[in-house]
Amino acid sequence: MPRRSDEKTRKPKTKTKKFDSKEKFFRKKSCRFCLDKTEAIDYKDSMKLKRFITEKGKIMPNRFTGNCAKHQRKIATAIKRARHIAILPYVGE
Repeated sequence: MPRRSDEKTRKPKTKTKKFDSKEKFFRKKSCRFCLDKTEAIDYKDSMKLKRFITEKGKIMPNRFTGNCAKHQRKIATAIKRARHIAILPYVGE
């Protein structure tokens, strides 16, 4: 058990930032589908869905695309449906 005198004589720990001069400020990405309410997610629109797929064919996460969770789920199901019908490839080129 520590002594009370030790607590008084210890220096408080100070937190130091490693990258003080290189602080980055990120702008909050907004969902394209929430902003433009007329735009619908369709599995037959391959050009729109290709924006949300990487070169290797993986579905991009919403932290990169900026989509909300609701529309990210709809995009994921639309991409999977398009892959099943062979509109989009499973593997990238």
